[in-house]
Amino acid sequence: MKLTLPSRIVLGIVAAVTLAFIYVPIVIVVLNSFSTSKNLTWPPPGFTTEWWVKAFTNEAALAAVSTSVTVAFAATAIALLLGTALSFALHRFTFFGKSTVNLLVVLPIALPGIVTGIALNNAFRTMLGLQLGWLTIIVAHATFCVVTVFNNVFARLRRVGTSLEEASSDLGAGIWTTFRLVTFPQIRSALFAGGLLSFALSFDEIIVTTFTAGSGVQTLPIFILENMFRPNQAPIVAVVAVVMILIAIVPIYLAQRLTSSDSSR
Repeated sequence: MKLTLPSRIVLGIVAAVTLAFIYVPIVIVVLNSFSTSKNLTWPPPGFTTEWWVKAFTNEAALAAVSTSVTVAFAATAIALLLGTALSFALHRFTFFGKSTVNLLVVLPIALPGIVTGIALNNAFRTMLGLQLGWLTIIVAHATFCVVTVFNNVFARLRRVGTSLEEASSDLGAGIWTTFRLVTFPQIRSALFAGGLLSFALSFDEIIVTTFTAGSGVQTLPIFILENMFRPNQAPIVAVVAVVMILIAIVPIYLAQRLTSSDSSR
């Protein structure tokens, strides 16, 4: 379908306005991290790197970064194991309630975060009697990270089929040999992309984290929320926000490159 010139102009304007609406606030946050103003007034009266130095020597901020990275790695590891197992089970086997299980697997990422957070909070404290802390936040993050791994691996399994695995079995290879030499190379990039997306989702999650972290664990998003309106902390929060943007962009970019390169083959 060929678009007329007026249609292309209208679509271009809509796309430009939409992108500006999304990215201009991010640019403002980046500029505010270098502002000389302690209250983040706009436009910035001047520029300095003082807040970057203070942010990288702020023990609470560094601890929050370490916590977020640790939780994200742990949640991603769990998601890779469970998401891969679920994708194989739902792709390779037929059983009663298969469609229901498929829906339940993807439901956590479709539900509002506050619903998931309240449900997990009640499950941990009331049903299981657990103290909110590291374990609860990791399990909570893994519940929605599983979905990204599952979607990536399941889509790859549907695309590659089982013909090469069947040929490997016919030639005498065992289950683990077939998985190591045939199956894993076929799904390796999907696993990597799913893991990267899971890490990014966990790293910047705040709603579910608020309900499941308890008072003993402070991730980077919680650090930002708690310090945003404290005196003289706004510029440091802006620096931390920029660091979060940079850390989140890298895995998303790599996952997108992996997905696009695989689809072009």
